Amino acid sequence: MDSALRELYQEVILDHSRHPRHYGVMEGASHKAEGYNPLCGDKVTVYLQLDADGRVGDIKFEGKGCAISQASASMMTDMLKGRSQAEAEKLMQGFLHLVKGEDASDLAEDDRERLEVMGGISEFPMRVKCATLAWHTYKNAVEEGAT
Repeated sequence: MDSALRELYQEVILDHSRHPRHYGVMEGASHKAEGYNPLCGDKVTVYLQLDADGRVGDIKFEGKGCAISQASASMMTDMLKGRSQAEAEKLMQGFLHLVKGEDASDLAEDDRERLEVMGGISEFPMRVKCATLAWHTYKNAVEEGAT
């Protein structure tokens, strides 16, 4: 990856970290889960409102942590809103492959382009847990976090 592209990706991560999308508590959430990474202290709570068809009608998060964990949560909420559970699961699996440096060609092209900014995380294995915390917390909210 050339340095100009790497710099652009860093700016996107910093923007999502400093100005997170969908940040805050969701009153009346149908699902909620909390995630914690004891290795670095990152914490996140994911709130969901699933509609009658099981789509993510609304999603929010709150938490504290490093720029990578907060940016990843922000990007995740931005991308999952309005998706079906099957679409969200496919997106999550593709993201997990991407940040681990694995083949993520099963992602739709526009989704892969949006998530590619996090691809450099694979060069820092200790930071993969930071990037994936919100995604795993989302999955826990769907599976067991009905309020």
